[in-house]
Amino acid sequence: MIEKKKKYKLGDFDYPLPKKFIAQHPEPRRDFAKLLVVHKDTGEIEHKRFLDITDYMRKNDLLVLNNTRVFPARLFANKDRTEAKVEVFLLRELANDLWEVTVRPARKVRIGNKLMFTSKLMCDVIDNTVSGGRVVRFEFDGDNLHDAIDRLGTCPLPPYIDREADRNDKKRYQTVYASERGAVAAPTAGLHFTSGLIKKAEQKGIKLEYITLHIGLGTFRPVQVEDLNRHQMDSEYFEVSPKTALAINQAKKRYRKIIAVGTSTVRALETIAISGFQVTPKRGWTDKFIYPPYEFKMVDKMITNFHAPKSTLMMMVSAFGNRDLIMKAYREAKNNQYGFLSYGDAMIIV
Repeated sequence: MIEKKKKYKLGDFDYPLPKKFIAQHPEPRRDFAKLLVVHKDTGEIEHKRFLDITDYMRKNDLLVLNNTRVFPARLFANKDRTEAKVEVFLLRELANDLWEVTVRPARKVRIGNKLMFTSKLMCDVIDNTVSGGRVVRFEFDGDNLHDAIDRLGTCPLPPYIDREADRNDKKRYQTVYASERGAVAAPTAGLHFTSGLIKKAEQKGIKLEYITLHIGLGTFRPVQVEDLNRHQMDSEYFEVSPKTALAINQAKKRYRKIIAVGTSTVRALETIAISGFQVTPKRGWTDKFIYPPYEFKMVDKMITNFHAPKSTLMMMVSAFGNRDLIMKAYREAKNNQYGFLSYGDAMIIV
């Protein structure tokens, strides 16, 4: 259902979110998170647990998940010949040993500086980026660079989680099906799935397929223009394999439901949609920005978390579920003490 063609502005996606609703830790049991069920056609809202999620799927429906894997992107270094401490946040690998990063404090890190992580791992700052980051070239001795990053790095928790990452976060800020390394933020709707729940879905006859979309720091970047037409999304790398594309096209041809786990999955599928409500296999970069009004071509149901005010994620969900209904659902969630944002509870829009 496409929402009436009202011209929305940034302020239309604002709502009060006191800090007490922002989950600082995950639910001890992944699939025991609360689940708000929102029915688009009737406006009905139900309260369930995530372990009930398969009740809203039928045999031969297609569940599509994002198998990106978060890597420990936060590293700490000393500037060569000084005692200055620098945080280096890895954004993406540009080529072998060449990375785009952000640094803090940025004013202390200039082209030509050498940053020392250990006696065997260091990097040279070789350029600035237009967004205020740096380009660095790593040097390492006797180690695989990715192995060294895994060993030294810490989990890149979102900025609204007001604590340091601990050992548990390396496991819990990761889906159980993560396989393709490259994200600096988790596809959080998928955090609620367990291996047992995936097996339960398969036993019910629900088909599963995976896409990859490596979520970047842009997912946390606030929209700063009131006119949404002027907002530019950060590009993120994605892949949809021939196998997944074929499964999607067959499901559409047979009038089966496509159920997307997370906004990142929706973004990938809508990026590759072509005429006739089909998809084509593709890999590349997407900067697709979905906000109301928008006609979804691929996705029939969406599983998602509760998103920050005025965020692009909030806008996508509002496009899918009708902005007024989503605002009502968020009020209902707060009234029932749901957790919000990355480690919070879940919603399915059906």
